[in-house]
Amino acid sequence: MSPSPAATPVPFLNFASMIRELRPDLDAAYARVMDSGRFLLGPELEQFETEFAAACDVRHCIGVASGLDALQLSLRVLDIGPGDEVLVPAHTFIATFLAVSQVGARPVPVDVSPRGFNLDPERLEAACTPRTRAIIPVHLYGEPADMPAIQHFAARRGLHVLEDAAQAHGARVAGRIVGGWGGLAAFSFYPGKNLGAFGDGGAVTTNDARLAERLRALRNYGGVRKYEHLELGFNSRLGELQAAFLRVRLACLPEWNQRRRKRAVAYASALTGLAELDCPTPSPATDPVWHLYVVCHPHRDCLRHWLQQRGIDTLVHYPLPPHRTPAYAGLNPLDFPRAQQLAETVVSLPMGPHLSPDELRRVADAVAEFCAGHAAHSQGFCRALAKAAVPHHA
Repeated sequence: MSPSPAATPVPFLNFASMIRELRPDLDAAYARVMDSGRFLLGPELEQFETEFAAACDVRHCIGVASGLDALQLSLRVLDIGPGDEVLVPAHTFIATFLAVSQVGARPVPVDVSPRGFNLDPERLEAACTPRTRAIIPVHLYGEPADMPAIQHFAARRGLHVLEDAAQAHGARVAGRIVGGWGGLAAFSFYPGKNLGAFGDGGAVTTNDARLAERLRALRNYGGVRKYEHLELGFNSRLGELQAAFLRVRLACLPEWNQRRRKRAVAYASALTGLAELDCPTPSPATDPVWHLYVVCHPHRDCLRHWLQQRGIDTLVHYPLPPHRTPAYAGLNPLDFPRAQQLAETVVSLPMGPHLSPDELRRVADAVAEFCAGHAAHSQGFCRALAKAAVPHHA
């Protein structure tokens, strides 16, 4: 029951190795910005927006201050506000809900597909009302949502589609890259993302020139030129330094996403079929980028404790559906059994382009050992594990 002698910890995400690999290019980007004397709305942002738009196969990219701002500003340019309803997944990070609330609209949760983590298109019809204006599908954990089905439903109902692509930089579904499926797509550049800055940041992508122009105004106090305020705007600008760093990481994104795919294949090979453990099984129509590698186990907290004792970091994305948080106590949603099941069972294993083969084997072996022990001694396994962790004093 006790772990073997201490080994080198396995971090959830290895930032140190990432920075070491990119150090010369990051230092050059820093020097370029410092030497320019431009820190906002300058050439680095313009170049990044051009490069990221090309990477997403769209015409326009608008850099903003965060992924949450990317979502809420997108809703504003779609003129969604008080009295409107927006369909959102019941299993997602709370930012998807918050953006809807920030514009005065009402988030309406939709349960998750039975064998995946994303919104179930078959449940959209039941969630619609005459007030429904838009759908926000989330490409959760780096696996694209079923965009063909969602787009078909939205077109039939006359609804806007805003992709929440915060975790899916470079992912594809039905052969098309995410970020250009809906009228707008919102990205986050939070440091831990596949394409992350060194601080907060976000962007909106679109093929609509009119929406792009209005977004550029909204992010900059309501105007595209200084002291010309066309509407009530916001201060939500992606800074020059972050844009320069993002350009460095964007150049590495295809290769680093491919590294993530190889690690996901290795995890699946080692973990599929273990007792009580559910591994992710993406649709063949998708090409995920594995922002996270998320498995499910009915004794998730016990598994996490087991791994922690062996120096292996894990996280839970997410332990409580947004509609169950105190922030949304007044939402009064229906029951969403699949979302609740995921909240109680999901655990994110270490994942990233710098996760070494040895570290991955250690994680997989520890998970397999746990599953075997729990299957053989299910009644008392977790109790014994918890007892073994309590220090004994003379």
